[in-house]
Amino acid sequence: MPDILIADDHPLFRDALQRAVLVAVPQARVHNADSVHALLGLIEQFPDAELLLLDLHMPGARGYSALAHIRGQYPGLPTIVVSGHEEAQVARRALAHGASAYIPKSTASEDIVAAIRAVLDGDVWLPHPQLGGASELRPDEAAAAAQIAMLTPQQFRVMTMIAEGLLNKQIAWELSVSEATVKAHMTAIMRKLGVNNRTQVALIASQLAVDQESMPTLPDSDE
Repeated sequence: MPDILIADDHPLFRDALQRAVLVAVPQARVHNADSVHALLGLIEQFPDAELLLLDLHMPGARGYSALAHIRGQYPGLPTIVVSGHEEAQVARRALAHGASAYIPKSTASEDIVAAIRAVLDGDVWLPHPQLGGASELRPDEAAAAAQIAMLTPQQFRVMTMIAEGLLNKQIAWELSVSEATVKAHMTAIMRKLGVNNRTQVALIASQLAVDQESMPTLPDSDE
C-alpha cells in the first residue's frame, strides 16, 4: 500500500485532503503532520512515501523554505503545494522550487483528486492551464533555496527557530537537546549558509518568504 503524507495545520482542510487522497488512491495509507517539524519526522519514518501534500504556511515553515529543504533532501518525493494564496506568481514560484502541483485551498474536491492522480502519474498539475510553466527564481532566492537544501533536517529545524527569534536555550528545550548541541548546529548552519551571525541566518530564510505585493490573482476557472 502506498504511503502518502499530508502536512497542514488546519484539521478541517487536512481531513478534506485525506478524503481526496483516498478517492484518488483508495489503498493508500495516509499519514498526517500539523507542523514542519512533525513532517520531517514522518519523512524519516516513511522514506519511501509516494507523495507529499504540503501547506506553505504552517508552524516551522517560512514561505518556500520547507519546500526547498524537502526537495533538496528528498528529491524522489513528489510534492504538491497547497495554499490559501490565489496569486499566480505564488503558484509559479512553487513549481520553480520543485513542486509537482499547486492547489489553492479554494480548489474543488474533484480537482484535488485530479491533481493527486496526475502527480502520481508523473505529470505536473496547475489549477489553470493558462498559468504556463514555472517562473524563473530571482538569483538571491535560488541561492537561498540551494543553501537551505543542504541543511540536515535537524539543522533546518534549528534554522527555522532562529528565524522565529528563539534563543539557544529555547531551541534546546523545544528539541530536547543541550545548548551545546544547538551551538554546534548553529556553527554548521552558518557555514553552509555562508553567514556569520543569527541575523544573517534569518535573512537567508526571509529570501523564501511569500510576498503578496503586486501579484495578479489566479484566473477564474471559466476564463
